[in-house]
Amino acid sequence: MTRAVVLGGGMAGLLAAVALSEHADVTVVESDHYPDTPAPRRGLPQGHHNHMFMRGGVEALESLLPGITDRLYEAGAKRRDLPSGNLTRSGEGWFRRRPSSAYALLCSRDLTDHVLRRAVLADERITVEQGTRVIGLTGSAERVTGVRVQGGGETESTLAADIVVDATGRRSRAPSWLTEIGAPAVHEEVVDGGFAYASRVFEAPAGLPEDFPGVLIQAQAGTGEPGRGAALLPNEGRRWIVTLFGTRGAVPPTDEEGFARFARETRHPVIADLIASARPVSEIHPYRGMANRRRYYEKLPVPDGFIATGDSLMAPNPNYGTGMSQAALQAAALRDTVRRHAGIRPGLARKGQKTLARIATAPWQAAITQDHFFPDVQSNVKRRPAPAMQRLNERVTKVAAENGRVAEAVFNAAALSGSPLAIFAPANLLAILRGPRLPQLTADQAMAQFPEFGDVLAQAEKSDHVGSGN
Repeated sequence: MTRAVVLGGGMAGLLAAVALSEHADVTVVESDHYPDTPAPRRGLPQGHHNHMFMRGGVEALESLLPGITDRLYEAGAKRRDLPSGNLTRSGEGWFRRRPSSAYALLCSRDLTDHVLRRAVLADERITVEQGTRVIGLTGSAERVTGVRVQGGGETESTLAADIVVDATGRRSRAPSWLTEIGAPAVHEEVVDGGFAYASRVFEAPAGLPEDFPGVLIQAQAGTGEPGRGAALLPNEGRRWIVTLFGTRGAVPPTDEEGFARFARETRHPVIADLIASARPVSEIHPYRGMANRRRYYEKLPVPDGFIATGDSLMAPNPNYGTGMSQAALQAAALRDTVRRHAGIRPGLARKGQKTLARIATAPWQAAITQDHFFPDVQSNVKRRPAPAMQRLNERVTKVAAENGRVAEAVFNAAALSGSPLAIFAPANLLAILRGPRLPQLTADQAMAQFPEFGDVLAQAEKSDHVGSGN
């Protein structure tokens, strides 16, 4: 039987295992140990923060694991349409509430991973070696033949494989493993906008409706000032995850007073008002290391038998919410490539790597174009976006805030369920060239679109008024 080895047992690794399991027995090598319940794990420091599974990723996930979406909803996940399920303020103003086919699935990363692990590991063709560290590859510059691993007892062994998939994430050591067996060095691009997170879980106030909306206050690029933003997303169990984010010079604090102050000073205080009447149920967790990172394996004569996927291939800034969806889309594409190739045979890896790279291109360009316009960005990209690109982005966003057709295209591109080129379809392009036709919504008008808020904001404002002594 053909053997595949997947390096990394996170989401990208498990989904890659599913993609290969039709044609191989798959061993997943994971340095961490899985919890038995939906709980944090050491190897997933970003798990404390908000996550969005975008429509394109949800559909790819369902194609890999039929029924998984219903399991997530049954476990407490929420669906929120974009933008109608979220009060959204972009850098250019408040969005009007309109129906759209774009959506995001929301729940904690702990729950997503737990439900996914149970589904994947029910397949007897997939096994996981937990507490096992990868220390290198075997083979040559022409072909990878397996991996060298070290278990808990520090005993080294070799796992032979017809194909090795690297899904160890943005800190992958695969570039050095490949050069150790004679392969060329891979070129890596990094664009670091200096983003940082601070997140906390809250229990929502009693009496709020099940369809309570999310709130997205996006950071504004191109002003010369540090970007600031915040997100409140409903999760399972009547809980909210509130994530504050900022770029260099506006790193969100992790103390009680500083967290509350940052939320109130972030372009609009609506999230601060909402959490004022909610009960915190976790510590405040920071997170750094959010640079965009891409490795161009597809441009090298990488040895046959090796593929990089997920964040090992392209790790976008988590602020754009596409990481999990990218992992699912790439896994589905890998499965389809194996099918077309009639199994895991010579030549598969290079075909597969080029396919995965194409999937990564549009989200990569969208993320780095935005992040290049925050101050003090650190980048090794030779051709940086021109200021005209930022002005075009601003124009598109302003029009999308009022134009339903343009908004549909913009949000489907963001949700990885539509091509970015659709934004500039003839009817949309005419609207973009014409520019906004309606006055921008005020904050009060934007919030009035969401009667689900009920009295919670009024109560918060009353509390602030009494507390100020006015």
